[in-house]
This record gives sequence, structure tokens and C-alpha cells, in this order.
Amino acid sequence: MVFSQEKILPAGITVELAGTGKVYLPEGSKAIDLLSYAQTEKLPPLGVRINNVIRDLNYPLENGCCVEWINYNSEDGRRIYARSLITVLARAASEVLPGCSVIVKHTLGNGIYGHIQLGRALRERDIHLIEERMRGIVESEEPIIRKRVLKEEAIRLFKETNQIEKAELLQYHRSPEVDIYTCGWYHDFSGIPLVTHTGLLKVFRLRFYLPGFILEMPRDNPEVIPEYVEQGKLAHIYFEADKWGKVLGVRNVSSLNKIIINNNADELIRVAEAFHEKKISQIADIIASNIDRIRLVLIAGPSSSGKTTFAQRLATQLRVNGIHPVPLSLDNYFVDREKTPRDENGRYDFESLDAIDRSLFNDHLTKLIQGEEVELPFFNFKTGRREFRGETLRLKETDLIIIEGIHGLNDKLTSSIPLSRKFKIYVSALTQLNLDTHNRIPTTDLRIIRRIVRDNRCRGHSARETINMWPMVRRGEEKHIFPFQESADVMFNSALVYELAVLKKYIEPLLAEIPPDCPEYSEARRLLDFLSYFIPLDDSAVPANSIIREFIGNSCYNVE
Repeated sequence: MVFSQEKILPAGITVELAGTGKVYLPEGSKAIDLLSYAQTEKLPPLGVRINNVIRDLNYPLENGCCVEWINYNSEDGRRIYARSLITVLARAASEVLPGCSVIVKHTLGNGIYGHIQLGRALRERDIHLIEERMRGIVESEEPIIRKRVLKEEAIRLFKETNQIEKAELLQYHRSPEVDIYTCGWYHDFSGIPLVTHTGLLKVFRLRFYLPGFILEMPRDNPEVIPEYVEQGKLAHIYFEADKWGKVLGVRNVSSLNKIIINNNADELIRVAEAFHEKKISQIADIIASNIDRIRLVLIAGPSSSGKTTFAQRLATQLRVNGIHPVPLSLDNYFVDREKTPRDENGRYDFESLDAIDRSLFNDHLTKLIQGEEVELPFFNFKTGRREFRGETLRLKETDLIIIEGIHGLNDKLTSSIPLSRKFKIYVSALTQLNLDTHNRIPTTDLRIIRRIVRDNRCRGHSARETINMWPMVRRGEEKHIFPFQESADVMFNSALVYELAVLKKYIEPLLAEIPPDCPEYSEARRLLDFLSYFIPLDDSAVPANSIIREFIGNSCYNVE
């Protein structure tokens, strides 16, 4: 008789670990139990994707799941790092300044700006003491523990600890249960997972920035905090947005939801739109009062900032001032296709400054400003060549050239034109609306949502396609736009405090189409999670000239 010699394995699970392959683990294992396989990673994992969903390292694993490390070199990793540091900051501030409240506002430079409410003016010494305590918490490598509790229990906990905004936000949480995180005695709620212990958060700096603070973090190199660069104009625009949020009575998502529930949204829309109109009118007045020297208006900003609608609304206001705007398209000054520079992958780089025939462009600008006539080029995108079709242009005394493009703030584009003859405008959607005191809504989230909606409506692109190309769009912005934003004469914030509630009904079905086995599912899930806290708002009261119409449709302008 022959007996089987097959080895009997203990009960367990098999997971697919990216870069490693199949890994066998005991039942009940968590992602952190895979860390022995992460020794070859250049950076320590801060979290994981399990079946394309972002989780913390203490999340339980199931048989057959796919696991991928998340470290600081990814956008998700930087979000986890920043949000975890905010938890440490909030705890440290409460210990150093009992009874205070940390309010996170927005990004500024390589950090996050915020306030500390404590019944008196914040002092530089306060910030030094808080940073010292943060470093103590980090050096002790204290665990950050996730616990799943009933929503009602979490709301009670946050009310008891005077974290009222978190308690209010959780009323809109779609699940009867919620994850809360505990670091020592401090309890927190986060829209994204946190690191498993504070020892992973060693690289940071807390700077006093009147009247609040800036929490500085690494950027490209996770071990180094870059030198801080002052962004005074951008800070002013954020300050203005925050001020108007208070005027409108919208501090966070919960306060916006209350306005919608109480049927006061139409008034909110009218006032928010009136504020935009007032700002555009003021910019037009500045240009008009200097029209004897300003002959060229340049408009630039990152993707989905509403630049096209802004430019046309500005043109309307300039006409009120007796000025006739003349748009000049940069697209028609592209070099012939074979002369177009290529990127590191060998593809045509149409965003490169060298993709534009700057010599011809500057020659035409110089002649037009001096009252001469020029024959305008036409770029044939089918043939990839520039053509001349007999269209000429000569400026009248009341004419003003307007140029919209990613290089508008870069003076190399218009090097032949003196600075005194140019007026540069930076447009971006700088939302001041946060989920609560500690959970921000990044400006990039608003812009990608706008773009997904517009790309689907105007170009037939799926949400998956737009999410897939977004990193490339962001790299172009970092290279061609953001370095020049402080050189603008004025900045215009195109964000509308109510717009995410309007965009919700347009974006959710598009994000829901992305299947879980796609890499883009992780980002879609993250966006859907934070949008779930918004009460949807009907767009019937949104005026036809609103910037949001550029994305949802029915604009009175030609923005397709």
C-alpha cells in the first residue's frame, strides 16, 4: 500500500504583492505582515493599495487580493504623510496650548498653511514649542491605531472633545460605521488612511507665518525640505477667498450642506457669482486706467481653471470701459511639425516653449503695438504646417491684444515687449472649502473633477482616460505655469464655493463607471469618498456666464 507524502499546510491565504509575486500568509494577516518583503523598497511604505483601494498598513488581507506599496514618491503617499502630520500637529498643539483649535487652510509653497485659535494672538514661541512637542511624538514612534466604530459613537466622541466640525461632517457619512484614528490620547477622523506609527514622519518643519503657521514637508526628495519661497500674491488670494467664505457663511462642507437643505442656495449662488463679476470688473478697470501704456494682456493658469470663460468675461468688462479686445491665438504660431521638440519619450512636446515660433510671434506683436498691419498665420493641424490665408490685422487706438496660453506669464514668450506694456493675469481655482478643520479639499481635486466632466461632455473621454493623463498634465503645470505665477500683475480665483455640490451629479456616474480592476479606480474611489459628504445642488440657478458653465454646459460663451 502507498501512502501520500503531500505536506499539509496550515490554514492561510495567498496574496499577489506587486513586484514580488504570490505570497502565502496565515489567516488573519494584515498588510503590515508583508513588510519583510519591502526591504528592497527605496522608501518605507506609508500605506497600501489593496485591490486598488488605498488602505493603512494595519488593514486585514483577504485570500486572492492584490497588494501594492504606497510610498512618498507617489501623490497618494504624500497625501498620507501630510494628513498624518496634521494629526500629530493637532495633538501637539492641544498639549502645548490646552483648549486651542488647529484649523488647516490650504497649501502654500511646499507646505500647508493654517491657523491656531487660542483666545489670543499666536506667537512665534508657540510655534517653536508645538514643533518641539511634535518631534517628541515622532521620535517616540507612537502607534496610530485605526478603530471602526458606529457613526453615532464617533459623533459623540468628537463632540466630547470639542471637535464640532468633525461631528457635523460625520452626520453626512454614508455608512453606519466609521474609521477613527487614535494617536495616544488624541482621536481623529481622516478622509484618507494614516501611517501606522509616528516614526515614519521625521521630515518636517513648522514655520510661524503671521497670523498662523506653515507645516513644511519634502517635495521631490523625501529626505529634504526645500528652501521656502515666499508666495505673497497667492497667499493674498487665499486670504481673500477665506474672507468671502465667512461673508457667505460657508466655512466647510457641513455649512454648505445646511444652506442647501434650508433652500438658501439660490442666494448663495447669486452672491458668489456677483463676487466673481466684481473682481473681473476691478481687473478691467485697472487695465482701462492704464490703457495708454498697456497694449497686451496675457492670461495663464493650470488646467481647468476656467481661463476661457474668464477671458471672455474680462473682454465684456473691457468693452464697458470703451476698450475693444482682440484675441490672438498662440496655436497659430506653432512651428511646423517636424521642428516641434520632443519629450524624453520621443513624443512631440506641444507644451514646450520651443514649439512656438517666438521670433515671428514677437515680430507681429511689435508691429501691431506700433500700429502696423500684419498678415496672421493659420496653423493647419491636419498637415502640421503653418499657412497664410490673407487674413490681416491692424490695431485701432481702442484695441487691446489678449492672449491666453500656458506660457502667458513667462516673459520669454513675449521677450520683445517691455514689461510696462504687458499686463499678466494668473487664473486658478483656489478652493477655500474644506471637509472640516483638519481634512482639506486640495485645489487639484476641484480641477480634475471639472476636467473629467468637461472632457466627457465635449470630447467623449471617459473618467478613466482623464485620470490616466492627469499626472502628465500636472507635470506640465509644474514646469510651465507654477514657477511664474508670482510674476502676475493680478490673480483671479475662479473657484466657486458652491460648485462641488453642483458638479456632484455630473461626476459621480462617470467615476462609478471605472471598474475595480483598473489602476484609475483608486483615484476614482478617493474622489467619490470625499464627494459623498456633499448634498447635491441643482444647477438651474447657475447663470449662463458662470465659470462653472464652461464645464457642465449651457454657457452663453463659446467655450467648447
